[in-house]
Amino acid sequence: MSDKVDLKGLFNGLQNQMISQMRTNREFVEHSTTKGDAFEDIWIKWLRTYLPSRYCVDKAIIIDSKGNKSQQIDLVIYDQTYTPFVFIQENTKFIPAEGVYAVFEVKPELNKKYILYSGNKVESVRKLYRTSASIIDRGQKRDPISLTKILGGILTFESKIKTDETIKGHIKSLKGLKSIDIGCAVNYKSFYADYNKDDSILKYKADSTEEYNKQFLAFYKDRKIDTIEFSYKYNSLITFFLQLTRYLQQSIGTVAAIDLSEYAKAINFEIDEEI
Repeated sequence: MSDKVDLKGLFNGLQNQMISQMRTNREFVEHSTTKGDAFEDIWIKWLRTYLPSRYCVDKAIIIDSKGNKSQQIDLVIYDQTYTPFVFIQENTKFIPAEGVYAVFEVKPELNKKYILYSGNKVESVRKLYRTSASIIDRGQKRDPISLTKILGGILTFESKIKTDETIKGHIKSLKGLKSIDIGCAVNYKSFYADYNKDDSILKYKADSTEEYNKQFLAFYKDRKIDTIEFSYKYNSLITFFLQLTRYLQQSIGTVAAIDLSEYAKAINFEIDEEI
């Protein structure tokens, strides 16, 4: 018996399982809403299985401390360590904006309409106000950190667009808060957009949460695509997963801690910060 594992075969097996599951869903689920929910559930279950346990994955609406909310988001990757509360109302989850790492639109296929629609969904999250609070880390107080990027993307089964260049054109048309970072059409290819100076948001310390939010908006306003890279068809799922994990762990790191006192203002309650 060999003492080595066939990684390529293992990765291909995971992709083939996903393709088979999605193809069955597309062919045998007739109602469009039910079919859409099924695709979302497949992606959510898969990412819950393979992402590190520190990341939560759900469909949700994102809210902020000023009472604003996003559109319904098909798939959200978020934190519950530094964002300890998530509301559930009539089977809908409401997640504070501070906890969000990434948001995805989930559709059966990749086309122009859905790419542009995903940009609108991403924008509805990025424009929300986020707080940042100090934390106690290993017995020492750490100052509030700058706001992190929020990844935006689209996840599908296949592509109705026939060329990579056409996909690139649609992605490049999304500007500012609508810009997307990553996507995967499992039975076609995955892709990611490489932006110029894309870590600049992490470099500047501000004196207030308002300044951090201004920095965040300015970062996306000035953001420009350098290149868009595509995978091969046979490894679309695993290349998407590896790139997503790289973004989460090495580009974003840890989200800023939520300032609960800002949310407490909604009920006219003042948290004792000296406890």
